[in-house]
Amino acid sequence: MLDTPTQPAAQPDAKPAPKISFVSLGCPKALVDSERIITSLRAEGYELSREHVGSDLVIVNTCGFLDSAKAESLAAIGLALKENGKVIVTGCMGAEPENITAAHPGVLAITGPQQYESVLEAVHRAAPPRHDPFLDLVPPEGIKLTPRHYAYLKISEGCNHRCTFCIIPKLRGDLVSRPAGDVMREAERLVKAGVKELLVISQDTSAYGTDIKYAASSWKNAAGETKEVRAKFLDLSAALGELGVWVRMHYVYPYPHVDEVIPLMAERKILPYLDIPFQHGSTEVLRRMKRPAHQEKTLERIARWREICPDITLRSTFIVGFPGETDAEFETLLQWLEEASLDRVGCFKYEPVRGAPSNELPDHVPEDVKEERWHRFMKAQQVISARRLKRKVGTRQQVIIDEAGPTVAKGRSMADAPEIDGAVYVASRRPLRVGEIATVKIERADAYDLHGTAVGY
Repeated sequence: MLDTPTQPAAQPDAKPAPKISFVSLGCPKALVDSERIITSLRAEGYELSREHVGSDLVIVNTCGFLDSAKAESLAAIGLALKENGKVIVTGCMGAEPENITAAHPGVLAITGPQQYESVLEAVHRAAPPRHDPFLDLVPPEGIKLTPRHYAYLKISEGCNHRCTFCIIPKLRGDLVSRPAGDVMREAERLVKAGVKELLVISQDTSAYGTDIKYAASSWKNAAGETKEVRAKFLDLSAALGELGVWVRMHYVYPYPHVDEVIPLMAERKILPYLDIPFQHGSTEVLRRMKRPAHQEKTLERIARWREICPDITLRSTFIVGFPGETDAEFETLLQWLEEASLDRVGCFKYEPVRGAPSNELPDHVPEDVKEERWHRFMKAQQVISARRLKRKVGTRQQVIIDEAGPTVAKGRSMADAPEIDGAVYVASRRPLRVGEIATVKIERADAYDLHGTAVGY
């Protein structure tokens, strides 16, 4: 349930505004969907509540990527029904409504992902809005569910790939890119509202614009100048890099044109950080996964990236125990991991997802083997992560503060994305403010985090 500011009190004789309790599950892309729905509701005068009890209804934005995520979504729906009784369900799991109604037939409405208008229509039916022109105001940047100093910036919906383990295209459709001018206008509104870090997200960020043939569009910058920018990964990165804030790229597939963006990182136009879901190191496994760019010589390209931008941070995710993964292929993955020497890595044990083509592949790996491989993988990566972090001891890093403290604050360096990467613990002579960017001398490192002292503000 979301912690959001309440509306100003209405006049004593006015009908109270309907209260909505909201649950947002899943990835940052789903969080952006939640922000859009909440922004529309607030614009119509609805209040947002932290509690199901006492609200007029509950909206649950579900995740349907893995069976474990579906179970979490169904549990959240069940809790909302128990505590409130009036529940609207949206999100990825809504693409298969029969799974929801089988478990919870009492929900008021079910909509799929990105179906914002359908969600609002369902809310209007269950709890009609109370219009008040003096109160129905939202900030220009919309309602955000992240802290004030960072925000997610979604540049496209859907995906054109057909990876055998993934059902996202079935849930969210093919790639639909936003016009670059629209993206830049939203980015400028966020920066004007105090955002200091933009996290660029989509299902496939480096494919941005391919569906609209990289069409150019115009926007008016803060100085009132009309600019034109193409809907292309490089061009959008360069334009965002002129806003004077941290720009972090997520979900980037390793296509050849990604190389063009690395110089922008070396120049600090955008953060020297790439989130690339490599998924495996064996060409044969990647082929069975039907991963894009599976034939690219990624180790050679990683080496070139580090030549251009020596302090680039590379984060990735991997799957162990994919159907047919042999002992030799897993050993290839461990060898690839050592050679790549990635900074931040997440690993998942393969989990069959209903409707995914990989379910039909032969030679599924036993659960105990998946477990053993996962532990070996994580142990190997922990050594690599600790080694790479140790190299930062004695350096000075720019750190954005996420949590204040009387003597020690918690923040992130340019190498750390919120929620998924490590942290920097900062001692300082004065309390640091949330959103402040401090220069920190790194004094100690452990397996995942850094510790240091603020030497500049």
